[in-house]
Order: sequence, then C-alpha cells, then structure tokens
Amino acid sequence: MSVRALRRTVDSLLPALAPIRFLAEDGTAVKPPAGYSRPSDDLLREAWRRMVVGRRFDTQATALTKQGRLAVYPSSRGQEACQIAGVLALREQDWLFPTYRDSVALVSRGLDPMQVLTMLRGGWHCGYDPSAVRVAPQCTPLATQTIHAVGMAEALRRKDENAVVMAFVGDGGTSEGDFHEALNFAAVLRAPVVFFVQNNKYAISVPLARQSAAPALAYKGIGYGIPSEQVDGNDLMAVLSVLTAAVDHARSGQGPFLVEAHTYRMDAHTNADDATRYRQADEVEAWAAADPLARLESFLRAQGLLTDQDADAAREEGEDLAARVRAGMNTDVEVDPVQLFEQVFAEPTPQLREQRAQLESELAAEEC
Repeated sequence: MSVRALRRTVDSLLPALAPIRFLAEDGTAVKPPAGYSRPSDDLLREAWRRMVVGRRFDTQATALTKQGRLAVYPSSRGQEACQIAGVLALREQDWLFPTYRDSVALVSRGLDPMQVLTMLRGGWHCGYDPSAVRVAPQCTPLATQTIHAVGMAEALRRKDENAVVMAFVGDGGTSEGDFHEALNFAAVLRAPVVFFVQNNKYAISVPLARQSAAPALAYKGIGYGIPSEQVDGNDLMAVLSVLTAAVDHARSGQGPFLVEAHTYRMDAHTNADDATRYRQADEVEAWAAADPLARLESFLRAQGLLTDQDADAAREEGEDLAARVRAGMNTDVEVDPVQLFEQVFAEPTPQLREQRAQLESELAAEEC
C-alpha cells in the first residue's frame, strides 16, 4: 500500500476532532457537520416524548430503592439522549446488548418495565426472554457483553438476516480486556456491530483522566481498524444522526463502527454510592445546564414543533408509567427456592438433580 493510500485509510478511521453536535446547550441550532443528516421532525418529537417518559421511569425507580422495593438501581438521568437514540437507530430485527445502566433504553424499546427491573429487584438475572425481544440480559460485569455482541453479530451475518447488533458500554468498560478483544474480533470478522460508548466521565468514582490517556475514547477503535466517531451525548439530534450512520455502515457490510458519546451521569453510580466524595457540585451544575431533555425541548418549541398540549401528554404518559411501576413493585414476589436449579443446564447434571431432590425433601418436611 502506498503512503498516500495508507493516509486515506487512516483518515477514514479517525473521529472528528470535536464531538459532533447539531444543537448548542441552550437548544439553538449550530452549523450541521458535513456527512450527517438531521433526523426528521416527527422522529425528533418522538425522541423527546420517549426521553420524558424515560426520565420519569428513572426517577421512579430511584425512589423505589429508598423504599426498599429495589435492591439497587443505577440511574441514567442525564444520559437520556444516548438511551433513546440508541434504540431509535435500530430496527426491529436488530439486537441490543445493554449494561446494567440501560434500563431506560430497554423500556423505550418496548420491554415490560417490571421485567426490566427483575434483576435490580433481586429476582432472576433476566426478567424477559432475550430471543423474543432481541435484547440480551443486562450485563453487570464490565464489557463482557461486548464479546457476546460480536458473536451474535457474526451469527446474524452468517444467517444473512440483515441485522445489526449495538453494544452499549461505559467509559470504564473500555479499560477492560474484553472490550479490546471484542474490537479485534469484530474488525477481523467484519461483524455488523456498533460499539456505543456512553462516556459519562466516571467509572464509579474513577474519573476519565485516571482511566485513559487517549485524546478521546473514540480513538480506541483506530488500532483495530474500526472507523470511529465522537458526538455530544447530550444532543439527541446529533447522537441519533451519528448512530444511524454507524448502524447503516454496519448493515451495509462494511463491518463494525465505534461511537463515543460525551455525556454525564447526573446521579450517583447507584443508590449505594456517595458521589459527593469524588466530584464537586459546580461540576454537576455545569452539566445540568446541558441537560439533553431541556435542550431538545427548547429547539422543538422554537421551531413550532412542540406545544403545551404535547408536553402535557408526554408528562401524563410518564406519570401513568410511574404509577404502574409503583403498583407492580409494591406486590411481594412469591419465592420458590427450587427455581435455583432451573435454567442452569439444558440437561441437569446428576449432582444438581441430587441437590434439588434434597432441597425438595427439606421443604416438604417443613410444611408438615
């Protein structure tokens, strides 16, 4: 390969020097970047509605942890543009591989909220049928789902299903070996997978500067031959445009794509975390001024695309969802200890059959 051809190849992999954005923090439009198309008005209105409903779900789930109805809940407040855009960029036949922080995305994709909260409530590891909804179980170990996503993408490619896989991962996950192995396999296989990094600036309490010396996490794709982009993660319009382009790239047979969204986790890591121990209030306030929900609402209202009636309807929908979640979570779960042995192996081992029989015998004795 000539030096000129090599330079063209390298340049095609590089992300923009600054995150792609369509809207300023106050919701005013900025000059759109070359190569990216603005989503339609109808899609933007739908995205805003989903963000409103998603945020209400998120705040309700957070409240339920304080009432002891949820064991833990990792809030995604402030990351709604990423959550919703990730879902809207996919088609029904596509797969989503989420992390533990992506409950809003799952609810937006149409999953039953009570099934989504099953793991966080302390029930089954996954409360829904992944194959039926094309959503993998929410992954608690960092970045292990990225390798699974590549495997699924390769399987879909071999079956010629014209489907794409999107793997959500946080900034902390990009420091894990699994993430790098996934990038390498995806590139070599030219698997139709999009790696979507939600860089919310902290891996629990570890700031980004203590994790990586890269100028941006988007540059981590280059060493594996994966084209990458970085985007303002609080600008729904920009995130949706970039992710749509990335999904189209993967679907067209050009292989994987990596997108880094610069966003911020407004709440603590989980309800068990005290974020005031490692970040300052002025930092949180600065990011609050870039709120993705307020930013898109300001733009839509200025364009005459959103009315008070629209806003009231969306917020009422959010309240209805919150009420359903409260009602569902206030019902005690009937626990069957024998379920410990279900869905471990397709064919239980002799040891498991023996242990199950022993447990059933002990439970029967207690009932006598």
